[in-house]
Amino acid sequence: MKAMAVRLTDRALLKVAGEERAPFLQGLISNDTRKLSPERALFAALLTPQGKFLFDLFLAEAGDAVWIDGEAARLADLKKRLSLYKLKAKVSIELAPDWIVVAAFGPDAPAKLGLGEAGQAKPFAGGIAFADPRLAEAGLRLILPAPGGLAPLVALGFAEGSAADFRAHRYRLGLPEGSADQALEKDVLLELGYDELNGVDFDKGCYMGQELTARTKYRGLVKKRLVPVTIDGPQPPPGSPIVQDGQEAGELRVAENGLGLALIRLEKLDSSGSFECEGAKLAALRPAWYKSPAV
Repeated sequence: MKAMAVRLTDRALLKVAGEERAPFLQGLISNDTRKLSPERALFAALLTPQGKFLFDLFLAEAGDAVWIDGEAARLADLKKRLSLYKLKAKVSIELAPDWIVVAAFGPDAPAKLGLGEAGQAKPFAGGIAFADPRLAEAGLRLILPAPGGLAPLVALGFAEGSAADFRAHRYRLGLPEGSADQALEKDVLLELGYDELNGVDFDKGCYMGQELTARTKYRGLVKKRLVPVTIDGPQPPPGSPIVQDGQEAGELRVAENGLGLALIRLEKLDSSGSFECEGAKLAALRPAWYKSPAV
């Protein structure tokens, strides 16, 4: 497999500037913005006040601004929600339509840009490149000027891939993105693996939705996990129930070309029974990054 570069048209960018940008974001998102720098990008989430999932975010710093990579179809809503909390903070929040989000992955993808560990960042082609802060094996994410497109990466030997190529890559690794994979105002971050994917800081102090996230961790309340699945048979639609031995075991979130993501009860993952979903047989996979012994 050759290293690929894909423009992620389902992702778009906000630019948060101003001298109080870091403390402003610190009180809202699940990760610690004090770790953010031009040399380090972050993965985080914005939650409801009750601690349920709203947005997944990738943050990178360049110059006098924090760039936020978020779900394109809901970016205006993200901007509106952030603006509600701005109050008198010295920050500006702007859409950045002249910039694009790119994923690059495959053999030696980070090494081609001189990047290694998850989150490591550097300037590239007038923008920013960083090793995916969730997982180094995921490859690279880049924020680039739209006019140049993928040309800087093609010049380094990357092939132009498709959105489907990147989705398959994510599904194999068990990495959700956006509201198709993660249920709005319903999912809890630890069910989605955010603690293991460097998306939560439990020592940063208060942020919106922090109480439920902390309680879930320290009281061992995780009962379900989002896992990669392979699908043998007709492809079920998203949201289809998954059963094991006639009992409900979970829910299929997304599926494409025999791969997908599913939210499955931990006690069912522990058992030896097989899974079925709308006439198809499912097998749950365990990515190497999973730390939970229950998965």
